Amino acid sequence: MQKTTIFFRKYYLVSSVLLLLAVFSGSVTISYADDELVSDDALLLDGELSDDELVEESDSLTEELSDDDLTELSDDDVSDDDGPSASASAKKKEEAGKAHLALFAESRYPSANTCKVCHEQHYKEWSVSQHAYAQLSPIYMAMQNKINELTNGTNGDFCIRCHNQVGMNFGESTYASNLERHPTSREGITCVVCHRVNQPYGKVSGRIALVEGDLLTKGYGPSGGEELERVLDNRHKYRVVTDAEESGRKIHTEIGHFPQLKTSQFCGSCHDVNLFSGFRLEEAFSEYKNSPAAARGESCQDCHMGLVQGVVSGYKTGPAAIVGGVPTKSRKITNHFFAGPDYSVIHPGIFPHNAKAAEMATLQEWLDFNVDEGWGTDGFEGLVDEDKEFPDRWRSIDDRYDARAIIEEQKLLLDWAETKRLEVLRNGYKMENVEVVEQSKNGLIFDIEVRNGTDGHNVPTGFDAERLVWLEVNLTSRDGDMLFQSGHLDPNGDLRDSHSSFVHDANFELDTYLFSLQSKFLTRNNRGGEREQVLAVNESIDVLPFVRPFTRSLMLTGQPGGARKHRLTIPPLANRIARYEVTRKQLAGYRDLVLTYKLKSAAVPVNLVKEVSSVGFDYGMSAHEVAKNLVDGHQVIWEKVEFIKIR
Repeated sequence: MQKTTIFFRKYYLVSSVLLLLAVFSGSVTISYADDELVSDDALLLDGELSDDELVEESDSLTEELSDDDLTELSDDDVSDDDGPSASASAKKKEEAGKAHLALFAESRYPSANTCKVCHEQHYKEWSVSQHAYAQLSPIYMAMQNKINELTNGTNGDFCIRCHNQVGMNFGESTYASNLERHPTSREGITCVVCHRVNQPYGKVSGRIALVEGDLLTKGYGPSGGEELERVLDNRHKYRVVTDAEESGRKIHTEIGHFPQLKTSQFCGSCHDVNLFSGFRLEEAFSEYKNSPAAARGESCQDCHMGLVQGVVSGYKTGPAAIVGGVPTKSRKITNHFFAGPDYSVIHPGIFPHNAKAAEMATLQEWLDFNVDEGWGTDGFEGLVDEDKEFPDRWRSIDDRYDARAIIEEQKLLLDWAETKRLEVLRNGYKMENVEVVEQSKNGLIFDIEVRNGTDGHNVPTGFDAERLVWLEVNLTSRDGDMLFQSGHLDPNGDLRDSHSSFVHDANFELDTYLFSLQSKFLTRNNRGGEREQVLAVNESIDVLPFVRPFTRSLMLTGQPGGARKHRLTIPPLANRIARYEVTRKQLAGYRDLVLTYKLKSAAVPVNLVKEVSSVGFDYGMSAHEVAKNLVDGHQVIWEKVEFIKIR
């Protein structure tokens, strides 16, 4: 271990020297300084980040382009005049340069907006999905930045590589704000991430290569290119072209047959996450491989891309594309929404992805559009003062009305996504009626059973150490007097467990009856014992903490020695029972009781937001704003009411 540590320290010393030389030579631009990563004053602001506080645009994309690819400016192109015309000219040239870079990037990885032209239904389902949200999530972005801070950067691109393959292939900084990323990069798990893969990779935690090329480049699908060939044989009917120089509707030149796309093994390339230290962070695919569903030959796609989210329900049939207004032949159609427990906490002008929204305004301009104040509605516009100042982009009342129309469209799509999220959660979790074990004037004991409704994997699955599913229990008198509670939130929006700030500060009591299915990260202390951690990073006494390989085999334990995960999930076909005991004192002499119990779900706990808040959140969001939106998204999976009469 000592030799390993010395080697890494030498490596970082040499790397630091080389990096400094590169910076002074001007060949490398640093997007985030160390101080910017840890400064509370700079990043934890309720308002917007200033230009200086935002991550600068990464130069890495520019670096990999040849001179021929870039528009160069001659000395004659640069004016010595410092007046308005010079500024306007410089701005136009800057915009032209960005447009050129965007066009070059599109030629490598087409945007989903390009695919939308023919695949409207697939696009609509994907646009509001967790795959589409993967890179936009400010909680995920802050979490991966915080982990890199805690590990002195040695976690590298491990998190973002799975969330944003396109951006990493562009060479974007792991720390860059989404406001500065290429549009296709912001799409996260976008079309090309699945349909530009042409070989099986196995369990590689998302580190896969994508075939580069523009829209005309060969794509890959589960059934091959027979229908495309028919369309190409009828070019005039479908009004398509396959020559880059020819004007008209561009289309793929070829679709390769990649049958692994319809197998669970393809999903396993990302949905088993193993850190390079050996830590098994997510095991959805491994759980599936050992499940009754896998034994029956059912696939991930059968449950998550069918008619009903979360159960094997068959597939729709219809045209896979509508080309030039003409539908292709009817076939099996898969749903590209993939419902899950996550949901958006960001501005509805930014998510769901919307081609019209992207054309109308930039991400920053959408952030300036005040949805809650009612901009673009008759109620607001009819009463607004004439001298009210609006951001430049939204000074026109017509633009505000047009923007509001897009926002309302976005909200409808988000509402639809919420119903599908509830659908998959209800298929995954079952809550039985309460069973009274003992009742008398001396007290009440009752059980509530929660079952796994699926036999394809555990529930929760995947990132189960941050997924919240819990029971909220209220026992009242018939008159509404509260007698017993469990599963309630503290003022921050956290459950009253050991990670609640209010419990930690002794302002609230620990919820000793809390039933939660959230797994826990446990890290080994320096001297004996373990402790729960919100993030699976040990408190290191090393001057330079870093992710390092272990010096002994993990074959027998299956987990690294310094950290492990205490799994509290429910395996397939299994159940867990929550027992509650109410004392005679708590009953307070009441005999006619009302028991209300709910099974609830949240994307992640608020304590995670607090844990990562020191690095700041994207879009200029404050920790309070992120936490509020997170709590607003809590969902009741099941709710039941029982009347109990104490004999």
